[in-house]
Amino acid sequence: MRDFLVPNPYEDAERITEYLLGGHEVFSVMGSSEDVLGSGRTVLGGDSVLSDGEWIWRGDLWFYVRIHHVELPMEFLVRIRQHDHLVPAESEHRMIEIAKYVDANL
Repeated sequence: MRDFLVPNPYEDAERITEYLLGGHEVFSVMGSSEDVLGSGRTVLGGDSVLSDGEWIWRGDLWFYVRIHHVELPMEFLVRIRQHDHLVPAESEHRMIEIAKYVDANL
């Protein structure tokens, strides 16, 4: 993850964070995960998996974007911004497909 750190936060980092936190839950995991970059902090639900119907991410990604300025793939940023930082609605069928995909690739 250290390879993806950038010196400055995104101008819209708060709104990106809201998008990441607002993803559709694929798998919900109770508990907390430790900051792998060594701040000593923990993130509740960090091991959960979320999606916007196209992209899939861990529940703690928001933390790394906000606290450590982790850089996201440009295609993901474009999608977030095209949707005005609001996770689009997705069908239950699509979310089941994503859950099966994640389960098969864990």
